[in-house]
Amino acid sequence: MTQAAGIASLSLTVLVTGSLTLLATDLLAQPLSKGTLITGVILMIVLPAVLLGQYATPPYRLPYRWRWGLLGVQAVLTYLPVLVFEYAWLSLLGFLAGAVLLTVPRPVSIVIVAAVAASGPLLVNSSLVTTQRSGINVLVSTVITASSVYAVVHLALLAARLQASHSQAARLAEHRERARIAQDLHDLVGSSLVSIAVQSERALMGTPSTTPAHQTLSDIAALARHTHQEIRDITGHGTAAQLHAELAHAQNLLACAGIVTRMTLPPQFDLGGPTANCLRAVLREGIGNVLQHSQASRCEIEVTVRSSHLRLSIDNDGVPPSTEGAGPGNGLANLRFRVLSLGGMLDTTSHGGHFVMTAELPLNPPVALGDANRIHKRARV
Repeated sequence: MTQAAGIASLSLTVLVTGSLTLLATDLLAQPLSKGTLITGVILMIVLPAVLLGQYATPPYRLPYRWRWGLLGVQAVLTYLPVLVFEYAWLSLLGFLAGAVLLTVPRPVSIVIVAAVAASGPLLVNSSLVTTQRSGINVLVSTVITASSVYAVVHLALLAARLQASHSQAARLAEHRERARIAQDLHDLVGSSLVSIAVQSERALMGTPSTTPAHQTLSDIAALARHTHQEIRDITGHGTAAQLHAELAHAQNLLACAGIVTRMTLPPQFDLGGPTANCLRAVLREGIGNVLQHSQASRCEIEVTVRSSHLRLSIDNDGVPPSTEGAGPGNGLANLRFRVLSLGGMLDTTSHGGHFVMTAELPLNPPVALGDANRIHKRARV
């Protein structure tokens, strides 16, 4: 856990426990029956778990659907006890409003928060609650608590997102440098090896097969071809297993950034090296864009396999600045060229507040033959 996340978690814990302690003090000051007091004690035990579970910061943030369930439980525990404990329990309205801001998408959350804040003065002015506090007092208290809860948790989420963005940026830089070195190794050393193999094979045509030179040239040509193939294996090592690992890493990184992630994968699929490598690069760039250039709160990753093509879609609800300004950066441009070189297609669209990047690649691209012909032509020159 980073220092910022630790400070946010500590502040949130102090805020929740301090407020509940004040609430418990107010309850004990009231003339309550034994049964009512026991009920209050039980609620004081349950409430911290519900509140801290709702506001937990990454990496302990609960899944989205769980937070919706806790929000429902919190709403029940906020309003029903008012019938028994009256005005003292109204201090929990601010925690409910803060949870709504953190869980419910806008603009619906604003409407619900306004309703929660207005319910305080309405209860004070009704016959259900007897108190000396004014409706304005309850309203201001609710707004202050909700703002404090939202600010602390939101800052913790921003800190987690920044850390994930830095981690992904470093990962992208590392992989880009590896790809550059691999490409240089493939082009420079590979072309030299092909040239050696071609010249050795030409020399074999004019050398009698019974001479020692023929066997030597044959060994040189075979060694050059074998070494060239090993270089190709090193520079094109993507596999389906590594793609699954990349998908798992992406999901974990988004979750640590507080972004709700939904991933849809086919039961099983087998990929060739070039397709797997390219797909992993698309995934890394897409996740990097989500973390570095958007304000997304949700991201959906979907992989589908058709008869001869594989499709990867990354959909998030935060439009990157590049789609609103001068155009995409070098990362997407280079990625699009790489996808096209395999006979695939890379498309980016923005609509309805969502940014979608889709890559479609052939399962068996003719990239190996193309690379071999290109290197062979270089060797001839």
